[in-house]
Amino acid sequence: MKRGIITVIIIAAAGFGIWKVLENNKAKNEAVTAEAAKTNPFVAVRIDTVRMEVMDMQYVANGTFLPKQEVVVGAETAGRVVRVNVQEGSYVTAGQVLATVEVDKLNVNVANAQANYDNALQNLQRFESAYSTGGVTLQQYDQAKLQFETAKNNLKSSKLSASDATIKTSVSGIVNARKIEPGTYVNAGTAAFDIVNVSSLKLRVSVDEKNVVGLRLGQSVQVAASVYPNKSFTGKITFIAPKADGSLNFPVEIEVPNPSNELRAGMYGTAIFGGNAAAESVLIVPRSAFVGSVSDNKIYVSKNGKAVETKVVSGRNFGNNIEIISGLNANDQVIVSGQINLLDQTAIEVIK
Repeated sequence: MKRGIITVIIIAAAGFGIWKVLENNKAKNEAVTAEAAKTNPFVAVRIDTVRMEVMDMQYVANGTFLPKQEVVVGAETAGRVVRVNVQEGSYVTAGQVLATVEVDKLNVNVANAQANYDNALQNLQRFESAYSTGGVTLQQYDQAKLQFETAKNNLKSSKLSASDATIKTSVSGIVNARKIEPGTYVNAGTAAFDIVNVSSLKLRVSVDEKNVVGLRLGQSVQVAASVYPNKSFTGKITFIAPKADGSLNFPVEIEVPNPSNELRAGMYGTAIFGGNAAAESVLIVPRSAFVGSVSDNKIYVSKNGKAVETKVVSGRNFGNNIEIISGLNANDQVIVSGQINLLDQTAIEVIK
């Protein structure tokens, strides 16, 4: 019992000691903070001026050229490849035979099905004649008709299987990859060729919400390719995503004719929206004036030695500058550095 009382006393004494140390540290920290506030009562910031500026109304978005069509052509039936008719780089047209699979067994099946069909047809003709004179019953005649229909369907099926022994392309384009050689054994579905159609290309770019609202399907767009710095192409918008992606931008596709195959899939391209738009005078602020992202629309304005939190409506993006639709006036002083230490009505000191 006595030992338990001593233990409780020791624990209580230790707890009191820890509390006393924490209280002393708290007092010291408060004293240091108060002294710092006395010596440095202002938050140092840098400012910039809201201004009207003539801006180019063109909007530029970068992307990659994609083929108009890209198809993997596969075998329709199992067998050994006996002939390949095209090489990589060959131009092929829709329906063209690219390779042939061994068809001896399939041809035997067609011959057997043809023989069964011919026999069933002759039987049907005999039963028709006999039925007209009362030589056979209606049931026997119907059975002959059923046998004929079955033989006809089997012949059709065997011919279709034999036709599947040729590997054909469903689209016109260029053979980008050949994955089989004569002697290769293929199963149904085995990939044999990659066909790409580059008669026109698709340039896929991302457009932010403030610029996507001005785009329309079928709209002409000026396009530039990085490999042709002195040449311009013209495309048309064929797709505008109804939903933004994870970065809150909207995917847009522009189809660009490529009759001479100057452009290749995988090249970098630039879409220039509003190619004929005239320059316009707009109210702008530096992007660095925004607290957080531009979409937060929060800016601190320097007024009478204090930081005043201001809500704005931002507009178009001009690189390092952002259009201001409302919330600010020309010649307002906005804080562009030091916002992390600011709250509304914080005292500030402007530094150069």
